Amino acid sequence: MRSAVDDLISPHPLGERMPAVYTDDDFTQRFTQALDEVVAPVFTVLDCFAAYLDPRLAPADFVDWLAGWVALDLDESWTSAQRRELVARAVRLHRFRGTRRGLAEHVWLLTGGRVDIADSGGIAVSQRPHGPIPGSSPAHVLIRIRVPNPAAVDSVRITAAVRRMVPAHVATTIEVTT
Repeated sequence: MRSAVDDLISPHPLGERMPAVYTDDDFTQRFTQALDEVVAPVFTVLDCFAAYLDPRLAPADFVDWLAGWVALDLDESWTSAQRRELVARAVRLHRFRGTRRGLAEHVWLLTGGRVDIADSGGIAVSQRPHGPIPGSSPAHVLIRIRVPNPAAVDSVRITAAVRRMVPAHVATTIEVTT
């Protein structure tokens, strides 16, 4: 729950909702004002609940919690804008997880550059058993990222993110160029 907001006024003061006999009672009014300070953050959250569910509008600390809802691990070194955009697109990223398209979109969200991916994998269908195995061995992925300023891309962070997206047995090469 959100709390610790200075001078937050309750949109529904309890003292005004008391029976008429209590509206002139000083103790009752002071007591309900104290309760208003406790209840005001609850009303604020409930009144703005739709905004809390939109990662582009939610408070920064709530975005991390939303990431957990959509099974997304966020790196603390990513900017707030990157974190918000990743959470907003998490369902789409999960839909294409494990594909070239999903990997390219994820890397694009992290770098903003043009992403080209070449992999050794493949798929084939054979009508008879013991047909040729598609792709080449060992498995590898080459990711080329084209950005205006390659020095601005944190290659360690990008490598860690990519390694979480590709299978463990697949060798990964990342090239950042202009």
